[in-house]
Amino acid sequence: MGNRSTATLVAALAAGALLAGPAGLPGPSAHAAQPAHQAATPAALGVDLDTVTIPELQRHMHRGSLTSTALTRAYLRRIDAVDPKLNSVLRTDPTALRQAAASDARHRRGHTRGPLDGIPVLLKDNIDTRDLPTTAGSLALAGEPPADDAALVTRLRSAGAVILGKANLSEWANFRAAKPTSGWSAVGGQTHNPYVLDRNPCGSSSGSAAALAASLSQVAIGTETDGSIVCPAGMTGVVGHKPSLGVVSQDGVVPISAEQDTAGPMARSVTDTALTLAALAEDESVRASLPSAAGLTRPGALRGKRIGLWRLPTLGPEVDALMTRTAGKLRRAGAEVVEVTPPYQDRLGELEFPALLTEFHRDIDAYLATREGPADLAGLIEFNRTHPAEQTCFAGQELFEEALAAPPPTDPAYQAMRAELDDLSKRSIDETMAAYRLDAIAAPTNPPAWTTDCARGDNDVIPSSTPAAVSGYPSLSVPAGSVGELPVGLLLMAGDRQDAELLTLGAAVEGRLDAWRAPRYLPTVGDAD
Repeated sequence: MGNRSTATLVAALAAGALLAGPAGLPGPSAHAAQPAHQAATPAALGVDLDTVTIPELQRHMHRGSLTSTALTRAYLRRIDAVDPKLNSVLRTDPTALRQAAASDARHRRGHTRGPLDGIPVLLKDNIDTRDLPTTAGSLALAGEPPADDAALVTRLRSAGAVILGKANLSEWANFRAAKPTSGWSAVGGQTHNPYVLDRNPCGSSSGSAAALAASLSQVAIGTETDGSIVCPAGMTGVVGHKPSLGVVSQDGVVPISAEQDTAGPMARSVTDTALTLAALAEDESVRASLPSAAGLTRPGALRGKRIGLWRLPTLGPEVDALMTRTAGKLRRAGAEVVEVTPPYQDRLGELEFPALLTEFHRDIDAYLATREGPADLAGLIEFNRTHPAEQTCFAGQELFEEALAAPPPTDPAYQAMRAELDDLSKRSIDETMAAYRLDAIAAPTNPPAWTTDCARGDNDVIPSSTPAAVSGYPSLSVPAGSVGELPVGLLLMAGDRQDAELLTLGAAVEGRLDAWRAPRYLPTVGDAD
């Protein structure tokens, strides 16, 4: 990646490529599964799937040296060959090659719809698709697909993207049990970290991240309430962007909380992440504010940038040492790095979970009313009690039960709690940014991946995602390096609707750190915990 990522982002922006394509493309009808996929080597494709970016792919397609059909077939072949190790892809779309052929026809006519035309995209399986099951990992939703696509899927289809399939996830986006195991669902089983297979990929966008790390798709879509895009991105060495709340429509996404939920793009580069956000974004102001070539082509893109480093030594001495090295690299590139500690974190930790319980009960009942299966949260709890397959990794559903008993959204105590959360989370970022005159706050995204263990559950206390998640401000994780074999991300945060500025800065940081490396699929390493 390195400087290539920044350069290709500049080229894409200079061409105006971040503008979304026209709406209204009808989706392809379902048909029988495709025949076995033919092998496609990087030499045969003319590109390296590990490192190629969307602008590079589009240049090949424009020249006629690559087709979307060949690219899609190559990714399908990689899924067949590699995913048995990972268990990251729940199902591929039987119409994927048909979608790719339609894109090839548009390319031949010179009528492409923008940078995502013909680009394969994996969707987290809590995003509604009218022609594929959408389960949130639960057998309770494993029957008929939703009646309609999620709004973001409609936008992707309109942009010409190839819906490659659905990715596994932590069941119900990790909002079922008190001690869940990230990456496990009753529908998909356990997703493994591509770097070390007995380590966890974090959650809940586990399959989206693991599939990207293994180059099983060009981009993927995850969702986040608090940490569920950025933690898996950090843990698997890819890029993940949690947009500002409201930039991407929540319509048709299995919810936890409308006050915090958002879908967002994940990719192997900031370039591809930014291009995908442009296709997803409903917010015209964000699309209009996306960075220009002039903002990225000047030499020394980090020179004079002020970054506040929130060290979080609780994530361990090895991560802290990596943050010291990261700060040194950024300083040598001309950035000013100062140490900060955003305020109010303990209070945010006290208030967030009780508020989410109330919001989950409200929002999941509304969603379930649109689907076949349990009619409400009470029915979902009963389903889990009576279906042993829902208990094969962990039996608990304490969060469901606590949500069922939580006060309603009309309760004054709940309303005061959410108001305080909104105020303190915004102030934690705004006051820190203002006091130190910062362009962004940076923190470690994740600790080294822990060993997956259904009996113990996750071994994660990762506070860095919370301020942006609760405030609805944007965050972006880029690869920072590794602890041994295990990737660690650098999480960047900024103010509301500063997605464009954050992606611009993230491209510069990505290029300076140049930390991405391909996974080796090791079965295990020492010092497991």
